[in-house]
Amino acid sequence: MSALPRILVIATGGTIAGLAPSPAEPGVYAAGVVDAPALLAAVPALGELAELRAEQLFALDSSDLGPAHWIALACRVRLALSDPELDAVVVTHGTDTLEESAYFLQLAVDTVKPVVMTAAMRPANALSADGPANLYDAVSLATAPGSASHGVLVTLGGTIFHAVGLRKLHTGRLDAFAGDRRGPAGSTNGPELFRPPPAQRALVDPAALTELPMVEILHVAAGSSPALLEAALQAGARGLVLALPGNGTVPQAWRGPIARATAAGIPVMRASRCGSGAVGRHPDDAALGTLAVGDLPASQARVALMLALARQQPALLRQLLAAP
Repeated sequence: MSALPRILVIATGGTIAGLAPSPAEPGVYAAGVVDAPALLAAVPALGELAELRAEQLFALDSSDLGPAHWIALACRVRLALSDPELDAVVVTHGTDTLEESAYFLQLAVDTVKPVVMTAAMRPANALSADGPANLYDAVSLATAPGSASHGVLVTLGGTIFHAVGLRKLHTGRLDAFAGDRRGPAGSTNGPELFRPPPAQRALVDPAALTELPMVEILHVAAGSSPALLEAALQAGARGLVLALPGNGTVPQAWRGPIARATAAGIPVMRASRCGSGAVGRHPDDAALGTLAVGDLPASQARVALMLALARQQPALLRQLLAAP
């Protein structure tokens, strides 16, 4: 009989490691309380899937994770995957900023070994906690031969997503996430991947990054003042992502300020405030100097822009936005 796969589980906190004062009221809880060994111990069946190691990297609500944490996580994942004694990595994370961390890992980790992220919508002691099943699915997916060379995969609620285009669409449902316009990448029934791996994306070495430039997302509502754009630039933003109405429609009042910003060398990206759907190229992009985000949600477009600015490679940004 062959040995079980060897997997490192890296815990970063989040709801999956949260505890509520009352299991019957899971909406109020402290995130990141349960440590990595305890997360594994709560799912004894994991021992039938793999030989697991547990490591606590952070113990935070994911709303408190930022670029410095992304860099540290990517460096740790890369180091783990360079270990010939390890076959895959599973990362537990909070749901609130899962889409940003997953996308950063996709761009910063170059490996054929599986990298799977998971999370939970309910704390660990909720009456119907979803974390144990999600963790089991993540480890199962990480051991599946078909998971190799798919880049970063994310699984919650029985569904598998590619990191690129991932977005959280609901505040409380167990099926809170969606993929890009093409839908999920697969199902944990098997597990089965029914979409091909994403096209090769430009990669960055996180060890070469000490920090990422400031990029802000501005939510543009009906009648929002373009003074918000000027305020963000005065605060030090080196790039902007605009979460615009509909298909990235630019209000008339914003056209002049946007054109002046791009003429001054500030990259401005057109995204949508809608929960799903792509933002394609438009004549406004040529007229205003903007760049459409394509399939990326505003949160991931911000990550792409931060990396392009850090590397001083505008072509990198266009490559990341290219349709798969």
